Order: sequence, then structure tokens, then C-alpha cells
Amino acid sequence: MTAREMRLVVTAADYEEALRFYRDVLGLPERAAYSSPDGRVTILEAGRATLEIADPSQAEFIDQVEVGRRVAGHIRVAFEVDDSPAVTAKLAGAGATVVAEPVRTPWNSLNSRLEGPAGLQLTLFTEPGETGDTGSETAQG
Repeated sequence: MTAREMRLVVTAADYEEALRFYRDVLGLPERAAYSSPDGRVTILEAGRATLEIADPSQAEFIDQVEVGRRVAGHIRVAFEVDDSPAVTAKLAGAGATVVAEPVRTPWNSLNSRLEGPAGLQLTLFTEPGETGDTGSETAQG
């Protein structure tokens, strides 16, 4: 028996703002939405999902590489994008706080760090060769 899908479920105090940001600005397609007198939920597609588990030393190393200091909590969401500098600017323009501009990592990716709605710390990363000579966070963060 194996898991078929992973969902990261986020409780957002400002549901409309989080939905606007992740669906409309970041561009995650809406798979389904449900509402009742008890509340609302929207399921957004984020491509292929993986669960990356890091020990505290590796998490600190990743923060050091991407930001220069330890900043993430125990959950950080990473999105592979085609052009991390452009998407970083787009999300910043839509209200995200840029924690660190894109940086080339030792694993040859171009990663940026933002604080998004619902208190999520976000890494945007680009695989090597996807927009010229950019890179990936795979296996390192």
C-alpha cells in the first residue's frame, strides 16, 4: 500500500487573500472548491508533490544558503518554477515579503525565499537549464 497523493492543508485566517495569491498570482490551477455553512475549502493543483524530510542541520544549511540565516519554521513549501527571479518579483508585487532574492545554490539551483499569505515560508526554485543556466533544489532543500 502506498500513498497516491499528498496534500498540504493550510488554514488561512484570510482565506480570500490566500486563494488570490496562490491561485491567481502564483497560478496554481483550481481542482475543486467546496463551501457549506461550516466553511470553505479550495484544492489547488501544484504539479507533482513530494515530501522532503530534513534534519535540523540540513534545514539550517538550506536557510544559510538561501537566506544567510536560520528563518524557516518546521514547514517550508518549495515550488519549482520556470524563472525564479521573475516569479519572485511577481509574488512580491502581489503582497509576498521577499526574505531573500534568488541565489545560486551549491546544488546549482536558483532559489529565492518569500513569506506568503497564511504564514507560509516559500522557496521558489528553478532546475538547471530551464531558463538558461538556472538550477534545482532537488535532494538538497
